[in-house]
Amino acid sequence: MIDEDGKQIGVIATRDALETARQRGLDLVEVQPNAVPPVCRLMDYGRFRYEESRKERESRKRAKTVALKEIRMKPKIGEHDVETKARNARRFLTAGDRVKVSVRFRGRENLHPEIGRDLLLKMITQLEDIAIIDQQPRSEGQDMSILLSPKISKEEMAESDETQESDEPEESDES
Repeated sequence: MIDEDGKQIGVIATRDALETARQRGLDLVEVQPNAVPPVCRLMDYGRFRYEESRKERESRKRAKTVALKEIRMKPKIGEHDVETKARNARRFLTAGDRVKVSVRFRGRENLHPEIGRDLLLKMITQLEDIAIIDQQPRSEGQDMSILLSPKISKEEMAESDETQESDEPEESDES
């Protein structure tokens, strides 16, 4: 048996251990049931479970979530539309999300995959200042796609935003 401070009390009969726990207002929790003799610990089990759930919640908060955004195009897309799609991809990348840019071929468009490859390369050149290419252009059935991720992580982006805000001079209300 181990007491609430982590000190070993020794081998005690189960009745005596339960009585000791009852006197101290604690619970007797079996820690290692397969050991001979089984190891038990005196603790406030409700508090223990509360602490564990709190730690789990904190770890979930700190968990890094990266969304995958997809931008779809067709080979016959207009020049201005490509710029608009690139602007949206830039917005996603600056938010810290990964972006999958795909070109969908239909019918006879499948005969000219170089058109889709050129579109994807144009997108890469427009985003090369803020994006890293995770996956080069590759065909997947009727689609040809690339995978882009931001050059800096969300945490670094947040830090740079904070430093930019603190560098700006504050306005005073003196009149």
